[in-house]
Amino acid sequence: MDTFALIVTIGVALGFTYTNGFHDSANAIATSVSTRALTPRAALAMAAVMNLAGAFLGQGVAKTVSEGLIATPEGQKGMGILFAALVGAIIWNLVTWYYGLPSSSSHALFGGMVGAALAGGTMVHWDGVLSKIVIPMFLSPVIGLVFGYLVMVAIMWMFRKSNPHKAKRGFRIAQTVSAAAMALGHGLQDAQKTMGIVVMALVIADIEGPNDQIPVWVKIVCAMMLSLGTYAGGWRIMRTLGRKIIELDPPQGFAAETTGASIMFGSAFLFHAPISTTHVITSAIMGVGATKRVNAVRWGVAKNIILGWFITMPAAAIVAALSYGVVYLFFG
Repeated sequence: MDTFALIVTIGVALGFTYTNGFHDSANAIATSVSTRALTPRAALAMAAVMNLAGAFLGQGVAKTVSEGLIATPEGQKGMGILFAALVGAIIWNLVTWYYGLPSSSSHALFGGMVGAALAGGTMVHWDGVLSKIVIPMFLSPVIGLVFGYLVMVAIMWMFRKSNPHKAKRGFRIAQTVSAAAMALGHGLQDAQKTMGIVVMALVIADIEGPNDQIPVWVKIVCAMMLSLGTYAGGWRIMRTLGRKIIELDPPQGFAAETTGASIMFGSAFLFHAPISTTHVITSAIMGVGATKRVNAVRWGVAKNIILGWFITMPAAAIVAALSYGVVYLFFG
């Protein structure tokens, strides 16, 4: 196996992880920053550290990515498929970051994998794509919306007799914990997705076996790149999540973050499903905001975000398929 192809593929995978970090940093901290529970730099530093820690909490999501979506392709062709999948995901990440659209880096990667696999003639495990990606893609935002609403209703009832100013101060402190939990869940979910790609590359190169444990160095470099990307920040998307959907106060921010973190941990540990942190936190914010009144949520902005969710996988798949065509044209 060409060592150069392996190094390039792993390098591009780490580049994707970096874009994932700055693209999705808003998921963990936008609500805390918008409610002034944390300063932007303090929030980013906390999120980077928790991302790093979350990456070491499990490997179920990584196994789903490396084994459950496409057949492990062989030889140089296999490296070309992985390379094209990553290029498709990175391009879509950069496009949506530029326009401030909180699309899913996870589904950009999955779309890229499917598109490149189809272009390269590699089998796609459609049952795995359906059960682990498509169904959670639609189900997790619904759960986030409903649970966000219910958690906020419960908070409003529990603190209905409290002094509003004292309650907000308390929740501003509590948001430090809920934001940290969101960042931990983000590391648990998203660092593992790149680990799965790197493991596929190592299996193709016959360096690792398909049933081997994820090497420690893979966990470390993926976690570090995600953390570096997170610290670089995603200010455009942060404004969309923190302000444009709805103006949040500390209790609402705490409710949204707690809901999002709970769903991410549950999906990772119980189902090994690689869900989108973007989908979960955005829908939780919508659910929390709807407790004020339905029209308090800027549904026009929400509609554009949801449209981005629907087009992410096919768009990344198309870009990845075209990328594979270019790779094949020049390298055969």
